[in-house]
Amino acid sequence: MTGHSSSINSSPILRLGKNAMAGMLMAAISLALSANADARSEYWQQKVTLFNILPIEEGDIVFLGNSITDGGEFAELFHNPKIKNRGINSDVISGVRERLYQVTDHNPSKIFLLIGINDISHGHSVEKLAADYETLVKEIRQQSPKSVLYVQSIMPINNDFGRYKNLRGKERTIKELNARLKDIARQNNATFIDLTPALSDQATGKLRKDFTNDGLHLLGKGYKAWAEAISPMISE
Repeated sequence: MTGHSSSINSSPILRLGKNAMAGMLMAAISLALSANADARSEYWQQKVTLFNILPIEEGDIVFLGNSITDGGEFAELFHNPKIKNRGINSDVISGVRERLYQVTDHNPSKIFLLIGINDISHGHSVEKLAADYETLVKEIRQQSPKSVLYVQSIMPINNDFGRYKNLRGKERTIKELNARLKDIARQNNATFIDLTPALSDQATGKLRKDFTNDGLHLLGKGYKAWAEAISPMISE
């Protein structure tokens, strides 16, 4: 029986089947990656191709995230030309992972990460959000181990403006995810920065109305408060 089994396992038909299955698996992976790329916005693709021809330099400080990061003029806020902004409007955790090479390939001295609010708006559970975020953090640590990584909390929102229906009632999700991000940072040799005290109204816990005009994105005063909160980490 043993000899007969060996003959079957080595048959051309079975080998062809294994090869076909491997080919199908690779095709499925390739298709999934292509689908992700196709799903990215035109703006995302415009920014990524721009970043490809504007590589960061070793020792730079990188801000990595979505539209909230995208809107910040950090080099000017901190009077530091070594600061590079790699935020992209509407980006999500998977989008940052796709373009992570643009940052980690160049050994930046510090990485300030702020991502996740758009993932929350898509209705994902805290468990999925935390798992996806931890995967991203682990990849950063593996690909750029010498960089100091700062995991910034998801910023508070203010639904009084009524602008973002997919964020209504998500305050608890933000709070729960931030607690998970604190643990993820601690477990992966990163520093957690809680931005909530600097940006929220102490009475309501919401994003301060004088810091925003839509309940999510920051006005200049909000960016100034953010910059003041992380200034010690920039200069250390």
